[in-house]
Amino acid sequence: MSIKTVTPQEAVKAIAAGATLVDIRDADEHARENIEGAVHVPLARLGDLPSVTGPIIFHCKSGMRTQANASALAAAARGTACQMLEGGLDGWRAAGLPTSIDRRQPIEVMRQVQLAAGGLVLLGLLLGFLVAPVFFGLSAFVGAGLRMAGATGWFGMAKLRRRMPWNRRGLRT
Repeated sequence: MSIKTVTPQEAVKAIAAGATLVDIRDADEHARENIEGAVHVPLARLGDLPSVTGPIIFHCKSGMRTQANASALAAAARGTACQMLEGGLDGWRAAGLPTSIDRRQPIEVMRQVQLAAGGLVLLGLLLGFLVAPVFFGLSAFVGAGLRMAGATGWFGMAKLRRRMPWNRRGLRT
């Protein structure tokens, strides 16, 4: 089943008419920034989607996750009419619509991982050129980890980051 997309402006009208906006992003993403009034049901917990009376509009950060999981979202809606927000949260913000930002929350775990992995690769290169060639191994190790994560879906650095104290406070799903 394909789900139609709606523009942020169309979504505002639909919400005013009784549609429910559902945020399918992970808890860390939702805690940092969200659309006021959106129901938070992470993609991994679609079975917990509450019953609603009107149509459902699903959204993620950019719209890619909702598109990639359209059939699962339609199945979770259990026959309720559903749509997806064009451009996700980024599209909502680009349309000039308000979001709620809590800067006390850490940035999303995947952004933390990207920063850490990029930093380690650069550190390995810098140390390899300036100190000893053996440090190139650090860059190779991080690169191998990224390849493994892409191939298997298991990413140890992300799992480790999620366990850090700053990423666990205040997150409830």
